[in-house]
Amino acid sequence: MEITPEQYEKIRGSLPVQRGNVRLTNLQVLNAILYVAEQGCKWRGLPRRFGNWHTIYVRMNRWAKNGVLDRVFEKLQMEQIVRIRIEAFALDSTIVKVHPDGTGALKKTDHRPSGNHEADGPRRFIWLPRMLERP
Repeated sequence: MEITPEQYEKIRGSLPVQRGNVRLTNLQVLNAILYVAEQGCKWRGLPRRFGNWHTIYVRMNRWAKNGVLDRVFEKLQMEQIVRIRIEAFALDSTIVKVHPDGTGALKKTDHRPSGNHEADGPRRFIWLPRMLERP
């Protein structure tokens, strides 16, 4: 699924202004991000027509950290261009059984989580964007 230049004009204000010598427009990067969200492919699996996958990933990562992606997806849904639902799944490594050789352990010891969640470290999440429907 790709958005058209006419649809892009409706959300253009949500994206940062491009400056300098850039090879990919914001529209191309946004279409590549939507492709990954829809297909569920790896960044390296992007078709060549979108451009260099690493360039797209770096810009997407920068947008995500600055809150740009949140604004863009909100605007896409407000304008009824795209409907997206983001789901989060938590995987806790304490419930996944691994052979002791796979953990690199020398002795027969394992980490048991304490009652204190801060001491156990941050939780691990996998974010799965899902396309609700096509316009």
